[in-house]
Amino acid sequence: MAAAIKKIIPMLDRILIQRAEALTKTKGGIVLPEKSVGKVLEGTVLAVGPGTRNATTGSHIPIGVKEGDRVLLPEFGGTKVNLEGDQKELFLFRESDILAKLE
Repeated sequence: MAAAIKKIIPMLDRILIQRAEALTKTKGGIVLPEKSVGKVLEGTVLAVGPGTRNATTGSHIPIGVKEGDRVLLPEFGGTKVNLEGDQKELFLFRESDILAKLE
């Protein structure tokens, strides 16, 4: 998967994120159907663009997250990215769409 991620380099203030997997089994061992499982609002940053450009100087404004950070995401939004040969769904978000950085 690391080789596939190297092919995607986000532009400007975009961030490539992999959403966390939803739990489909309870602690007691009951398997939950897909419809009853809510959308996971947490993800891991896989790649970060260079940041937006400053209009006056033309230099990049750095982004507040880095690769490996866990972030809180909105329920809706982001652009879905599917790579050939990879089953995981990745999403591109703008920096302003990310709600919080989790520690």
